Order: sequence, then structure tokens, then C-alpha cells
Amino acid sequence: MVSLPVENIRNWQIQSQLANHGPAIQIRIMSENHHPPKQVALILQTRMQENIGILEGIAAYERINCDWIFFLDDQAMSVRDPQWLFRKDWDGVICRHLDPIVLRECEKRGIPCVDLEDIAHDDVAAPKVKPDNRAVGHVGAEHLLDRGYQHFGFCGYANESWSIDRRSGFVEAIEAVKLECELLETDYIKVLTPEWDLHEQEIISEWLKRLPKPVAIMACHDMRALQVIGAATQSGFRIPDEIAVLGSNNETVRAELSHPPLSSVPLNTREWGETAAMLLHRQMTGKSVEPLTYIEPLPVVVRRSTEALAIEDPVVKKALKIIREEACSYLRVEELAERVNVSRSLLDRLFRKFLRRTPQDEIRQVRINKAKKFLIETDLTLADIAEQTGFDHPEYLSVMFKRMTSETPRDFRARCRQRL
Repeated sequence: MVSLPVENIRNWQIQSQLANHGPAIQIRIMSENHHPPKQVALILQTRMQENIGILEGIAAYERINCDWIFFLDDQAMSVRDPQWLFRKDWDGVICRHLDPIVLRECEKRGIPCVDLEDIAHDDVAAPKVKPDNRAVGHVGAEHLLDRGYQHFGFCGYANESWSIDRRSGFVEAIEAVKLECELLETDYIKVLTPEWDLHEQEIISEWLKRLPKPVAIMACHDMRALQVIGAATQSGFRIPDEIAVLGSNNETVRAELSHPPLSSVPLNTREWGETAAMLLHRQMTGKSVEPLTYIEPLPVVVRRSTEALAIEDPVVKKALKIIREEACSYLRVEELAERVNVSRSLLDRLFRKFLRRTPQDEIRQVRINKAKKFLIETDLTLADIAEQTGFDHPEYLSVMFKRMTSETPRDFRARCRQRL
């Protein structure tokens, strides 16, 4: 049995049902009008953390926009036996599974459906919602570049399209600043075994030994990142001092159990779910929908695995540490130069040499990143956020935010916390 957070269900009645082939969940939404609620089947395995986030997004959209009764098949029994699911007439289906058999059945029966699987289902016409994997690579590269690394690697899978897209985005961002990226890609297997895991770590270990240090590695997902950490540790490398490791998907259990804890690029699972619900709603009300929608990732969740600053110059390294800790406390470049005992002009030259940007650029970037976090995670006003992030006026925050992100703070908040 699966439960969703109380704040996401409010007055829902959740009751576990025992179907012929095992447990599933039915979620009854208490209708406040006289229209019969739509019957919607959700096939998402809740053993995957990101699917919980998707379900929360679906619930958030439904709560505001429509009136549905949900049936949650959290063990994908419908994939093993579609007829078990289709004994009931559904108004709509949202499915995430490698096997598209449920989606095919929906097409045969004329049932509106949405496909959430990251891989392509070429024989299925259902509208698809998936992460923007190239953007995941871009976000990862920008995070590691901000830490001053000059050497980079990407560890992924040669036979998975989503991994290839993340690698392409990562390499594109690295090469845009005239740097190079080493690649290690092997084939992913569908049935994971301890023997395969150990073999992969041996391959990764030999690859890491050949790379110049310090080096920053992005992995295609968190499990792959843990293989990199395991290989690096077995080979005696210090993380993050010699090898920084960044994962993708931000599976918090894996990330927090890692030693050291793993930094990761999170997927915007809430928007993923909200968008899926919106597309299904449009289909069920006779409206047209886009065949493919990409969901952009969120900013990196920083943990110990990438906390090092790969800067050799002691002045720049000290200045960066001060900026990271105090940029939002109205830190000025003149004060920063005094505290590292150099002139402002010399500090500017050193920053341009090692980071390709000025100290003022770095201070602004740290402030904007903090503002993004407030916009996503809180309901603070722009004036409050400006005060918390070291901007003298909310208008100036808006100007700098638009200049550095190409969108206004309001648009950014709406995109990341969208209630479609």
C-alpha cells in the first residue's frame, strides 16, 4: 500500500483494494459539484522516488482544475496483465513503463492516455512528457564549471538514448568554453547483478587513473555516479579534492547514503506530473495536445561530492570561499579585495584568468542562484528575496535576474512551480 503526503490529499479518502492479482490503490476525490468525476488510471511504480513527485504533480493539477477518481497501479500489474486493468472502463490513463503495452491497449480502445517513459515508444502515438536530458547535461556542466575545474569527464551508457542526450548537453557546455571532456560509456543491462556492478567499477577505475587531476565527473544518473564514487574510493582518490562527482535525478536516498553524499541534478517531477495531467485533461475535453513536451531540470542540489573548489591560485580560492559564504550579505568587491590582500584590479585579472569572469560576476551569480532557490521553495515576495540575497532593491534584482537567466523572477517561479 502506498500513501501520499497529507497536504497533497486533504479530504481524499484513500482505501487499499485487493484486486485479483494483488494490491493496488484507489484514491477517491470528494466531488463538490454534480458532474460525475472522471475515472483515471495511473500506472507508476512508487518504488521509484521520482514517480512519487510525478504523482504529487498530478494531484496538484487535479485539485485545482478538474474532478477525477484515481486508481493507482503502483506495482505495474497492468503491464503484466492488461486485461486485468481494462475490465473497467477508463476515461483516461497516465503510464510510465518501459513496456508500452498499456498505451497500445488505450489506442485500440480509444482511451485518452499520456506516456511518461523517458525512452521512445515509436509504435505508440500517445503524447509524451519527458525530461529535457540535454538541459540536464547543461546544468551539470555549469555547476562544475562554476567550481573552477579545467578537466572533465562524463560517465554514461552507450545504449541508452537519455544518457546519450545528457552526455551531449554536458559536452556541448564544456566545449563552449574551449575545454575538453573525456568520455566513458558502456552498455547498460536490464537485469542488474553484483557481478556487473563490480565489473563496471573496475572499468571506471582504470579510466579514472588515466585522467588528469583534479577532475570533475558527471554521471548519467545517480546509480552510475555511485559506481564512479566506488571506483574512485577503491583506487585511493580523494572525493571531491581529486575527483568531484555529480549525479542526475537526485534520488535522495541514494545521494544521502553515498560517502561522501552525492550532488545531483534534480528532475522537476512536480511539473512533469502537472503537465501530464494537463495533457490528459485536454484530451478528455476534446482539445488538441502537443505530441512531445520537455521538462527542464531544477538547479543542482549540492552535497559534499562537488563541494571542492578546483582553483590552484590561493588568492582566488580564498576569495571564492568568502563569496560562497557571504555574497548574500551585501558583500562588495572592494571589501573582498581588501580581505584577500590584493588590489581590485589584480583580483579582477586573477578571476578572469582562472574563472573567465570577474569577482562581481561571481557575487551576482551566487546571489541569483540563492534567489532561484527562494523562488522555487518559498512564497517570499520579491522584496523579501532581494533583502535575503544582498540586492539593494527588488527592481535591481529583477533586472539582474532577467539579464542572467533571460526570464523574469515571476516567470521563473511560474515555470518551476507551475499550477497549470
